[in-house]
Amino acid sequence: MKRFLRARIARWARRRQGADSLPATIHYRRIYILPTRAGWGFALLLFCMFIAGLNYSNSTALFLTFWFAGFALVGLQRCHRNLLGITLQGASAAPAFAGSASELELTLENPAPLTRLRIEADLPGIAPSVADIAATSAARLSLEVPTTVRGRLLIDGLRLTTALPFGLFRAWTWVYLPLEVIVYPRARGSLPLPTVAGATPGARTRGGSGGDEWLGLRSFRDGDSPRQVAWKAYARGAPLLVKEYCSATAPERLFDFGHLPGLDTERRLEQLAAWVVEAENRGERYALTLPGSKLAPDRGPQHRHRCLRALALYALAPARHATPSAA
Repeated sequence: MKRFLRARIARWARRRQGADSLPATIHYRRIYILPTRAGWGFALLLFCMFIAGLNYSNSTALFLTFWFAGFALVGLQRCHRNLLGITLQGASAAPAFAGSASELELTLENPAPLTRLRIEADLPGIAPSVADIAATSAARLSLEVPTTVRGRLLIDGLRLTTALPFGLFRAWTWVYLPLEVIVYPRARGSLPLPTVAGATPGARTRGGSGGDEWLGLRSFRDGDSPRQVAWKAYARGAPLLVKEYCSATAPERLFDFGHLPGLDTERRLEQLAAWVVEAENRGERYALTLPGSKLAPDRGPQHRHRCLRALALYALAPARHATPSAA
């Protein structure tokens, strides 16, 4: 019931607000506020104190009742102000493999000369991310968006909330941005890497741990083998880095959707994704051929993303929404 009501309210808010664009500033007309469970309990306590004060003609009880009521009104105004004027400057979602989580990065800016305490960003069914935003500065929040199947995952409604300073009221707002996550197919398969006819061995390229000459370290990417990770550097506090070597021979690979008989469409895409990841880790050039499209041989993070994106969007079904408000 709670989820249903939240979805109905979110749909009403979207019709009222419309779509947003960056930067998105939170104005007073788009902030909603209601008492929390503690706030309703506090209101019940004040009501009982008021009735008791009237019944026994106790001026002290009435004084305390009105004093606490004023305290609650101040808390209402400050909770509303804690969210008012915040600007969402940036929002981006990194691609992810199906079954893993994509990282949604948010940049919130506070132009006011006061600190915004415990600002939460959340999506339904996802643990919220919390940050304090210092006066006239910005803060970053990160949300992990789970993925299940390949394709486009639309993140349609983001909620920003706060319950400070006293926890008696909760103020929130929705931000509707056209965000999407490209979900790659799972990189799995047992077939060996194919080699294209007319390969050019002897070229010296950046490769994985199977090479001969040490080249250096690079940042960890999804699909990298744990055996290539520089664990000693990680133990010293460095981020996850991957060892790179120089290969004496660098064959050029051709990954063709039509050369995988006996597998259904999804298994073919998963095998092709596994080949793309492995070839990129080896530093080899590779091409990808799908029905109706072909990507020329190349290598590097951008080529890897182009190939995996083509696999993710192949024969794409209708987009799936990440929030009940857009489902």
